[in-house]
Amino acid sequence: MSIQETTIEEALESMRPFLRKDGGDVELVSYQDNIVKLKLLGACSTCTISHLTMKAGLEETIKKMLPEVKEVMAVE
Repeated sequence: MSIQETTIEEALESMRPFLRKDGGDVELVSYQDNIVKLKLLGACSTCTISHLTMKAGLEETIKKMLPEVKEVMAVE
């Protein structure tokens, strides 16, 4: 695992208590060319506001810890 992937995992770990509280979770799928691909799990995968969780929660947190990230996207 690269230093960047470790940093992303640390960012995700800081958000997991909030996701798990609502029955969800998140998994790092890949980090390539400064783009992070995440998979939303559990209740997060079907939540109607998951796009807000992705952008306002996860992407913001990851970019604070790893400013070179261009985009964070959800994948199936």
